[in-house]
Amino acid sequence: MIEIDGSFGEGGGQIVRTAVALSAVTGDPVRITRIREGRKNPGLSPQHVTSILALAKVANARIEGARPRSPEITFRPGEIKGGRHEIDIGTAGSITLLLECLLPALVFADSPSTLAVRGGTDVKWSPTIDYLSHVALLAFAEFGVQSRLSCIRRGYYPQGGGIVILEVVPGKLKRADLSVPEPNAVEGSSHSSNLPEHVARRQAKAAVEILERSGFDAEIRCETGELPSTGSGITLWSGRKGSSALGERGLPAETVGASAAEEMVAELRTKAAVDRYLADQLVPYLALVGGSYTAPEVSRHASTNIWTATRFLDVEISALEGEVVTVRADI
Repeated sequence: MIEIDGSFGEGGGQIVRTAVALSAVTGDPVRITRIREGRKNPGLSPQHVTSILALAKVANARIEGARPRSPEITFRPGEIKGGRHEIDIGTAGSITLLLECLLPALVFADSPSTLAVRGGTDVKWSPTIDYLSHVALLAFAEFGVQSRLSCIRRGYYPQGGGIVILEVVPGKLKRADLSVPEPNAVEGSSHSSNLPEHVARRQAKAAVEILERSGFDAEIRCETGELPSTGSGITLWSGRKGSSALGERGLPAETVGASAAEEMVAELRTKAAVDRYLADQLVPYLALVGGSYTAPEVSRHASTNIWTATRFLDVEISALEGEVVTVRADI
């Protein structure tokens, strides 16, 4: 039984998601204690519980303690099964965080998988659905992950109601070395629901102006609709780098677009191959098959993920600081 201190490092939900995901992949049971101990609302959140239960179903796992506010869980995995699974997170819980938890296991399933997930596609404190589709999944593919993502309907806070389909074909992972930035033009999606059509256009216009003034070509499509939830946002991407910003009541659309663009420019001006968020998400695959990448920094979030991964796998992951940080794992 692998023991994980859930309060270590960043001490958030990422430790839980990474630990149960690698437990499913390696077959090693895990006990996670002191979950989110230092947070305002310690213990498991309802969304964490949903992710654990969904993974338990896929991995035929026996679990104890998977309930809201629980400070401890035990996860004993079985055989990972493919097939179709439907998951309703409820309200606007993040679809992308749930998919990141399940994806490593689905790569090792006994057959192809299809996940139909309902929840939030563009919500705070998580990657947007466009970031997952256009940045993260393409980077995961370089490690051998075969997947296809379809966003059927967006879902914003607090109603949610977004619908996403993820298809995964199991296969052998491979080492990847991502050290050089990909010099691509910037693309993006500016979207809104139940708001005047000009909101999405103004977000996009503000972003394009900043990107082009900074020397980067940009093409941003606009998407408007009338969905069960109300909201707006913009996601930008270029190769293995991305940025996003979400609309809020009282926040001008120009401010939203400018925020995403300024973050994108900052990422593109570094000589790193991946952005600071992707650096965190690549850790499980790096730990499983080895490889390397360069990032602007290794955040506390990423450091915690590295620590968690090395509890399950006999791998040393190093971070060499220079003009950029080189993260490497040799299997």
